[in-house]
Amino acid sequence: MNSLKANSLKFSSLAACCMFSVSLQAQRAPNVVIVFLDDMGYGDLTVTGATGFKTPNLDRLGVEGMRFTNFYVAQAVSSASRAGLLTGCYPNRIGFSGALGPNARTGIADSEETIAEVLKKKGYATAAFGKWHLGHHPQFLPPNHGFDEYYGIPYSNDMWPYHPQNPTAYPPLPMIEGVRIVNPEVTAADQEQMTTQFTERAVQFIERNRNNPFFLYLAHPMPHVPLFVSDKFKGKSEYGLYGDVMMEIDWSVGELMNALERNGIEKNTLIIFTSDNGAWINYGNHAGSSGGLREAKGTVFEGGVRVPCIMRWHGKIPAGTICNRLASTIDLLPTIANICDAPLPSLKIDGVDITSLLIGDEKANPREHFLYYYNRNSLKAVRNDRFKLVLPHLGRSYAGFLPGNNGRPGQVNENHQENFALYDLIRDPGERYDVQSVYPEVIAELMKIIEAARSDLGDDLTGHTGTGRRAGGTLAE
Repeated sequence: MNSLKANSLKFSSLAACCMFSVSLQAQRAPNVVIVFLDDMGYGDLTVTGATGFKTPNLDRLGVEGMRFTNFYVAQAVSSASRAGLLTGCYPNRIGFSGALGPNARTGIADSEETIAEVLKKKGYATAAFGKWHLGHHPQFLPPNHGFDEYYGIPYSNDMWPYHPQNPTAYPPLPMIEGVRIVNPEVTAADQEQMTTQFTERAVQFIERNRNNPFFLYLAHPMPHVPLFVSDKFKGKSEYGLYGDVMMEIDWSVGELMNALERNGIEKNTLIIFTSDNGAWINYGNHAGSSGGLREAKGTVFEGGVRVPCIMRWHGKIPAGTICNRLASTIDLLPTIANICDAPLPSLKIDGVDITSLLIGDEKANPREHFLYYYNRNSLKAVRNDRFKLVLPHLGRSYAGFLPGNNGRPGQVNENHQENFALYDLIRDPGERYDVQSVYPEVIAELMKIIEAARSDLGDDLTGHTGTGRRAGGTLAE
């Protein structure tokens, strides 16, 4: 009896230990990987209609995860878009607009909290590799905004002395590690290796942190022009250099997936893949596809602001699902904070938690509307789950111009007059048919949202200052 009792106690203790171990594993904070491309268009994946090249790893990511069809960037331009993603704010709230250049003396403010800073409070290891573009002076670089590691270029890869339109406007393009320049003059040969190098750094980071929760932000400079690709993929696609570049990016995502699986952490890692804005279509065969959406990068039409997005998290996100609900890059911070049990920033943000969408709640609709700001602080449009109201404004248009070829851009009209119009994005995602006369009640509801936004964030088009905006960072003397 004593022996049986001892064995019973031993078994009970072992069972309790195993249950505790399982509980610990279940409670372990998830890893987060964000892959952020530059100028990838809505139609640039196999699943969104790309031809002449294939993206099998991204196809697999979608099969194993969720693809979003109404996913928006904060603004359709590089710096502003990245500011929105990393802080959960409309960029005009935090003093961001446009694309910062080498002469800029501004950047992300110390008072703003990035996803990395939010997760550092929970003990996460953090790294950023690739393009930063939130200020190139040391105080603005990733190590001073929550990232343990950084290796990359401080702004766009065309901001160098070989720019096709303004070759004398830019100094040499540097490569930075931490806050130190490690290569003062990036060459064409260096650019050919960037996708590979940033991927290798990302894989090494995963390997080193396989036993700790981590946040990895891999911001590829491609497929922004000028296009460069390594010998591994040069000449491999039927679509030319752009297709080669997309194939290498797909390879990069595959390398990350392989690293997660090799280290047994793929089931505890949320992967998010998206782009900073739509295609830069006036570059012709060196540009991507807007996938039938209107206009492209630098506009508030769908081809500029709506981007592909795929998320995978085994066991949490239902595999092979499509989400047609409205969501944005500014929603990533509050969503990640929720699933990682991390505190939100102390200052107001604009993102909403979309965890309910990730877990497949078909009744959930966390983001009820989206504001289309552009330029310094111009509110040009707003949409709800179905309708989009475009306000009168001057803006970029690619319509009526032949695209460029082989790295040279075609013309655009930067002062095209857009008129007041209402579009039904369910029936007319190409924004071709103005239905304002049919839905006056919809216009009235959207105008209420616009007036609230003007009061909070302001609107240069109507002279509203707004009470909720904060100053961006300025270079300390």
